Amino acid sequence: MATTKRAPPPSGVLVIDKPRGPTSHDVVARLRKKLHTREVGHAGTLDPMATGVLVVAIGEATKLSPYLTAADKKYEATLALGVETDTLDAEGRETRRTEVPAETRAALDQLRAGEDPTARALVAALDAERTRTSQIPPQYSAIKQGGVAAHEKARRGEATELQPRPVCVHALTLLDGGTEPAPYLAIALHVSKGYYVRSLARDLAEGLGTVAHLTALRRAASGNFTLAEALSLDTSGEELEARIIPLARAAERALPTVILTELAVREAGFGRPVPLEGGAEMEPGPYAWLDAQGNLVAVGERDEHGIGRVLRGFHPPVVG
Repeated sequence: MATTKRAPPPSGVLVIDKPRGPTSHDVVARLRKKLHTREVGHAGTLDPMATGVLVVAIGEATKLSPYLTAADKKYEATLALGVETDTLDAEGRETRRTEVPAETRAALDQLRAGEDPTARALVAALDAERTRTSQIPPQYSAIKQGGVAAHEKARRGEATELQPRPVCVHALTLLDGGTEPAPYLAIALHVSKGYYVRSLARDLAEGLGTVAHLTALRRAASGNFTLAEALSLDTSGEELEARIIPLARAAERALPTVILTELAVREAGFGRPVPLEGGAEMEPGPYAWLDAQGNLVAVGERDEHGIGRVLRGFHPPVVG
C-alpha cells in the first residue's frame, strides 16, 4: 500500500521554551522529527544549562537567521559567589574557591531583606557592568581561532587568548540576593547580541573581590519574541505546526519593513537593483521587503543613492 508523502510545514518561526539539559542543536533535531523536515535551524544558541526563549526558523525562514540572531536579548540569571568553574556555569568543573568579602555579604543580606544594598563595592561593580562597551568571551565558547572553537581548545588544556568584543548593556537590575545556603545574586539583563552572561559572572565577581559562576540562566526574550508565546518542547507536531509564525510576520517582527511596487518586486526577484520609494530617506541597514499582498520578497538594504540591493531573496508562497 502506497504511503502519502506528508507536505512540509509552512515556512516561519517557532518560539520554543528550551528546557535545561539539551543543547540548542538537540532541540533542532527533535523539531526536525516532529515537523518532518530537515529545514530547521535556531537563532541564538543557549547553553545546555540555560532555559527559555529559543527562536527556531523553519523552511525559508532559515534565511532570516542572521537577522533574528542580531536581536537584543533579555535574561534572568543567578550567580553563586565564592566558587569559580572552568566553564563559568554549573556544568563546569570547580577551579577556585574564595571568600566573599564581608561588605558584599552584608549587601546580599540587605537584598534578601528587601532593602537597597549600600555596599560601595557592589554598587561600583554593577555600574561598571551597566556601562560596559566590550567584553572578553569565556574560554568555553564557540568563538573560533584558526578554525577551531575556543571550547575545543579549552577541553584540550590549550591556552586561548580571546579578544574583547563590543557589547552593550541596555539594563541591569538586581532581583534578589542572600547568603544562605551560600552567597548568591540574582539579576535581570537586557543586552546586545554577543554578550555572554557567563562572562558577567566572572567580571562582576572580580569587581566584588571574589569569584562566581552561573547556577541558573533563563532567556526571557530574543528581540520581539518572548516567553509569553514560547511552546514546550513536548508540544505535539500538529500543535507546533499550527503555531508557526508565518514567514512575513516573523520578518516584520525582526526588521523594519518596506512595501515594494510591482516593478520593484519584479526587479528584486531577479536580484537586480531595486527602485525604492523614499529610499534616500531610509535608515541604513537591512529591511524586510514585502509586496502589496504582504508576502516577503527579500531582505534588502539601500545604497548611498537610495537604490535597493537584495541581500537574501525568498521564494513566493505556495498557493493551494
